[in-house]
Amino acid sequence: MTHLSLLQAAPIESGKEVIEAVKTGKMDEFLEQIIILGTEAGKSILLAAIVAVIGYYIVRFINNIVARILERRNVEPTVQSFLKSFVNITLLILLILTVVSTLGVNTTSLAALLASAGLAVGMALSGNLQNLAGGIILLLFKPYKVGDYIEAQGVSGTVKAIQIFHTILTTPDNKELFIPNGALSSGNITNYSKNDLRRVDMVVSVEYGTDTEKVKQVTQELLRSDNRILKDPAPFVAVNELGDNGVFFSIRVWVNGSDYWNVFFDTNERIYNEFNKQGIGFPFPQIQIHQ
Repeated sequence: MTHLSLLQAAPIESGKEVIEAVKTGKMDEFLEQIIILGTEAGKSILLAAIVAVIGYYIVRFINNIVARILERRNVEPTVQSFLKSFVNITLLILLILTVVSTLGVNTTSLAALLASAGLAVGMALSGNLQNLAGGIILLLFKPYKVGDYIEAQGVSGTVKAIQIFHTILTTPDNKELFIPNGALSSGNITNYSKNDLRRVDMVVSVEYGTDTEKVKQVTQELLRSDNRILKDPAPFVAVNELGDNGVFFSIRVWVNGSDYWNVFFDTNERIYNEFNKQGIGFPFPQIQIHQ
C-alpha cells in the first residue's frame, strides 16, 4: 500500500479528530498511523530519489553513446545537434514518468495526455514536420553540400546553407531562395557540382555547301589550342542535323567543373571569329514567298 492510500485510509483527517483522539485515549493509535504513513512515504521518496539518480546517469551514458555513433559516421553537425537533443528530451520524459510512478502516482492518464498533446501538435505542424524529416534525410544522405550548384523545384543556384527546415540557394543574379526541405527530399535534384568533370555541349550551324571536313578540322584545331579543354576524353565534332536553313554541328568537350561557363562562352566567341577568318558562313533564316 502506498503512502497515498494510507493517507486516504487514515482515520485522523482534521484537527477536531485529533482532539477527539486525545479525549478518547486513542492518541497512541493516531501516532502509530502517522509513523506508518511517514515511513511509507519516506520509502517511496527514497526509492524515487534512487531511481532519479540512477536514471540520470543512465541518460548521460546513452547520450554519450549516441554522440559517439553520430561522430563516427560523420553526420552533419546540424543533424547531430537535433538528434542528440531529441534523444535527451525523450529519455528525460521517460525518467520523469518513472520517478512519478515510483511515488505512487498513476501515470496512465498523464501519458495519455502527453500523447494527445503530441498528436495535436503534430497535426498542427504537419507541414513543418515534413520539412524537418526532409532536412534530416538531406543532411544524412547528402545529395548536395554547401557550395554546390544545383537545380531543383524549377529553380537553380548555389547552395548557401542547409538548414533543418529549408535549403538556401543563391541565384546567379544574387537572389536568395528558401526552398522547403520536404519538397527537395521528395523531388528531383540535379547537382552540377557533384563530379569534378563536366561536358560542355554546343551546337553551331553553317551554310549549305560548306565543306564539312573543313568545319571539323578548323573546330578541332581551335579546341586543341585551349588548355582548359581536356584531351581525354577527346573533343567531339560531328554533323548533328540538316536543318531548314543550314547544317548543324554538335560540339562536345570535357572540362573541369570550375571552367565550364568560361569555356562555353569563350569557345562560342572563338568559333565565330575563326569561322569568319576561314570564310565559313553562318546561315540566316530564309522565308520563301510564293506568288
